[in-house]
Amino acid sequence: MIKGKLDEIVSEVKEYAPNLNNRADFDVYKSTISGPKGKLTEIMKLMGSVPKEEKPEMGKAINLAKQSIQDTFSKVIKSIEENELLGQLGSSIDPTLPSPELEKGHLHPISQVRDTIVGLFSRIGFAVAEGTELETEYYCFDALNIPADHPARDMQDSYFMPKTSSVSNVAKKSDERYLLRTHTSSVQIRTLLEEKPPIRIVAPGRCFRRDTPDATHSANFHQIEGLYVDRKVTLTDLKATLDHFVREIFGVSAKTRLRPSFFPFTEPSFEMDFYSPDLGKLSNQWIEIMGCGMVDPKVFESVGLDSDIYSGFAFGIGIERIAMILQGVDDIRNYYQNDIRFLRQFPDSIA
Repeated sequence: MIKGKLDEIVSEVKEYAPNLNNRADFDVYKSTISGPKGKLTEIMKLMGSVPKEEKPEMGKAINLAKQSIQDTFSKVIKSIEENELLGQLGSSIDPTLPSPELEKGHLHPISQVRDTIVGLFSRIGFAVAEGTELETEYYCFDALNIPADHPARDMQDSYFMPKTSSVSNVAKKSDERYLLRTHTSSVQIRTLLEEKPPIRIVAPGRCFRRDTPDATHSANFHQIEGLYVDRKVTLTDLKATLDHFVREIFGVSAKTRLRPSFFPFTEPSFEMDFYSPDLGKLSNQWIEIMGCGMVDPKVFESVGLDSDIYSGFAFGIGIERIAMILQGVDDIRNYYQNDIRFLRQFPDSIA
């Protein structure tokens, strides 16, 4: 008797429910079937009077009926929801109409400047080289002639990983630590070990140092390192290359000067300043923008190159430094706050 009533309810639902065309009527009808006083609910209450040996079969029949009814209700409510959506959009949709205008995004201001600098050096023969942001002490320090007692290797300056760390795609040369690279000079070493001169590369990428964030410092920043190694590369080649870079970026009236400095991986080493009459309030001020120099013979020795045959120059440019000058930004932290009001001020490339 119970099974017959279940079949009747299932048949009724399959016949009647698809004719419902609004949510209110659907909810009312659904309550008459599966509500507290619904037909299916009343039958389920009869299970208490079913003999023990018949309960498994009756329970299975009720579950099958419930599933069939639920499937029908699901199809009906989906149809009702689609009709409601069509009602909100209009009685019909013309697929030939153009899609609504979507706001177009653009490159981040730092990415714009990076691409401009990379493009500039690409046009004069420099290839782009990339490396991992997680490095070992050998590539970041040892091969660059940075001794073990150098301040850059102190925990205050670098983000070191625990000694138990293991990274499958960054091989260690000895019992050394991993760290987040402090400069992209590590890419220069990897390139010198993998390729033979002549080598002419720029290595853009993100770097990390334990700086306290302020208007001109960030623990995360971007850098472009340059390297040129060949026979008879001279300081004149370095100066000419950087002069070309400055004039292309800051205008043909820009001038440069080199001041003696010290870096473990170059000898002689220089800080390079520039000034340009085309920079508004910064016009005619000497502004420091990069470090550079001739590759130290000890660096060549560490990668197996004969410094009596080969020479080269290297330089490092802070991308944020260039971007702040070009875009008139006075606080480096603005680049990392994801404030759309700030980012919308730089919709196009500077090139």
